[in-house]
Amino acid sequence: MFVRLASLATLLACAPIVAPLALERSQLDVCARLTNDAERLACFDRLVPRPTPAADPSQQLEQANSVMVPSAPLTSSPLGDRWAIGLTSGETLFDIRPHKPTYLLPLRYTDSVNQAPRSPTQSVADFGDALDASEAKFQISFKFKLADMTDSIGASLWAAYTQQSQWQLYNDEISRPFRETNYEPELMLAWHPDTSFGGWRWRLFSIGLVHQSNGRADPLSRSWNRLYAQFGVERGNFMVLVRPWYRFKEDAAEDNNPDITDFLGYGDLVLAWRTGNHVLSSTARLNANTGKGSIAATWGFPLFRRVNGYVQVFSGYGESMIDYNHYQNTIGVGFSLADWL
Repeated sequence: MFVRLASLATLLACAPIVAPLALERSQLDVCARLTNDAERLACFDRLVPRPTPAADPSQQLEQANSVMVPSAPLTSSPLGDRWAIGLTSGETLFDIRPHKPTYLLPLRYTDSVNQAPRSPTQSVADFGDALDASEAKFQISFKFKLADMTDSIGASLWAAYTQQSQWQLYNDEISRPFRETNYEPELMLAWHPDTSFGGWRWRLFSIGLVHQSNGRADPLSRSWNRLYAQFGVERGNFMVLVRPWYRFKEDAAEDNNPDITDFLGYGDLVLAWRTGNHVLSSTARLNANTGKGSIAATWGFPLFRRVNGYVQVFSGYGESMIDYNHYQNTIGVGFSLADWL
């Protein structure tokens, strides 16, 4: 390992005088962001192949000057890293990877506390004025590949899990309870077209089943099941995810939130952009018929090692399942361990 890293360091040190390399900074950044050591080194090796060792230092420099960038396209990219594109199933099977952002917001403030959650089929759960406007919020999200079916249907099978919690951390009068926790398991089939058009690169098409619920009893129970398609394209350090969905209808007597699509719509749009060591992202939902939806914006910035500072702003409906039909504006400040990019 040390010998390989030393060889790589030698090549990078010589880069200013090695004209044929002409490496783009964005390609190096893509490799540097890989969290798996073996994948990161393999990414650099694909970008800058090592020359055959020579005993004479002058011969080593001559060999370095003769190195050319391989003609094969670099498989690593923002979406490539998250979906293990270009890697064999032996390298990626059950390898845990980021899905949605993972973060902790020790302080999250809302301008409208949902003291009386309600829905058309549930009675009102009135908390009076017991809930605080300030609380903590966190999310954990990951996915892993279950099976590689590239040879049969050209796709891979993935499972994902996301959990988001709102915690009344500063409310000692009611024993600091978790106000809301949402559970979101998913099962996905993913294809990777890797098609370029107009400077964009189409790297992901997936079909997924997702269940989301808060695991609570009536009258606070909320849940829904969806089938979705997802399209992911990228251009350098800019990524776009488009995800339309269809909600499976439930029996009217058992549906805790029959009007949820009026507020959360029929899909979402994610935009993410990395500039230097900062990541800016936005997630939007809209039901064109009702005019209701939401928009969230985040800013991730470096702190130390893999921990980033994180600012999250939300406006609209559906920040959580219990708030699916409650309008509010919130802001949270904290830390992230994994972002969209």
